[in-house]
Amino acid sequence: MRRLLWTWLLALCCGAAAAQETDVPTPAAAPAYEPVRNPEMYREALRLLNEGRPDEAAVLLQRFLQQEPEHAGAWLDLALSECELGNSDEALRLFGAIEERFDPPPGIREVIAARRAEGCQRARVRPASWLLSVSRGRSDNVNQGASSPTGVIGSGGNQTDFELDPAFLPKADNYVTATASFLKPLNNKGTLAIVQAYAIRHDSVGEQDVSSLLGAIEHGMTLGTWRVRGTAAIGATTLGGQLYQRQQQAQVRVMPPIPLPKYLDLSIAANVNHVNYPTRDSYDGNTWELSSTLTYRNQSNQVLLTASRLYDDGAAARPGGDRKGWFGNLQWYTSLGGGWFAEAGLSHQIWLGSKVYSPELIDVVRRQQTTTGRAAIQYYFRPNSSLYLEGRATRNHENIGLFQYNVRSVQLGLRWDNF
Repeated sequence: MRRLLWTWLLALCCGAAAAQETDVPTPAAAPAYEPVRNPEMYREALRLLNEGRPDEAAVLLQRFLQQEPEHAGAWLDLALSECELGNSDEALRLFGAIEERFDPPPGIREVIAARRAEGCQRARVRPASWLLSVSRGRSDNVNQGASSPTGVIGSGGNQTDFELDPAFLPKADNYVTATASFLKPLNNKGTLAIVQAYAIRHDSVGEQDVSSLLGAIEHGMTLGTWRVRGTAAIGATTLGGQLYQRQQQAQVRVMPPIPLPKYLDLSIAANVNHVNYPTRDSYDGNTWELSSTLTYRNQSNQVLLTASRLYDDGAAARPGGDRKGWFGNLQWYTSLGGGWFAEAGLSHQIWLGSKVYSPELIDVVRRQQTTTGRAAIQYYFRPNSSLYLEGRATRNHENIGLFQYNVRSVQLGLRWDNF
């Protein structure tokens, strides 16, 4: 925030002096300096500086100054960026050029003098951050058991009604969960290492116990005025103590320089996810996703609206063949004050199969619609420790009755952040 203030003061106080030194003639009636032609580029550079990425900011500021050589604030930001990068000679040269070229006011000269006295050392990489949580909860359907106790198999006039085995009906149970997340900046260029782990243990239905581990590398960059972030991840999941799933994922997310109202951001993402089932290889597949997310933020609220187009390319022997679908998600976060926070979300996903699910046995093309709603409230009783209460409900509606299910759950948890 202090850097932004200095930048504003320097641009305001030195604009007239800068304009007088330019070689471009200015009509007598013209203002002391022309309006900035590319404000988006400058704002993006300031954002990078505030995020602790001076190397990317310096590149963008150099490009900006090629177009706006008399922008005093950009000169100061570039000098500060070079200083944070440890480029002492270049920073000192820029500080001297600012003093000679723009004749800055005393406040800015004090800032420059202080930086000279402190010296320029490359900023340290930000420390790692982590999160731990444990919870106790209950679900009325931990095994996603079928909503109806009866089913139908066969096709045409050969259909047969039958009763499901109790093992395939809903089972209620209590459970304990544990979650850990670790994020480590690897440099000052926007590269992150991420590790996430999750486990759930049930009191009685042990075959539904799940453990998962995910590792990822993420890197952010700026291409022109576009913000880009790429992620590569690998993970594995166990079910009932046995390896159930392996996955590899790659994603590219971009934020185009589209003029939007103050509190809005738009991003577009492309994602591919390969899933392998060691004990059920006919279910292997690749899921392709193209999505857009619109984000609204103000001082106490954040709302995200996501819409995605999905395509799931499955193994040749997978029942139902390839799938196409849609996904929508609405998420809301808010600060209630006094250490209280709340959030709520609603998602809906549609999958449409490409061929009959199982000829002569389940002789229909599968159509699946899954809706999930959740709400949570969180209270920080210490700066890095909080309690949270979450409720969740899922309705999976299908044209194949065997696969329809409903789940409701509630859990109370304790969470620690970076203490």
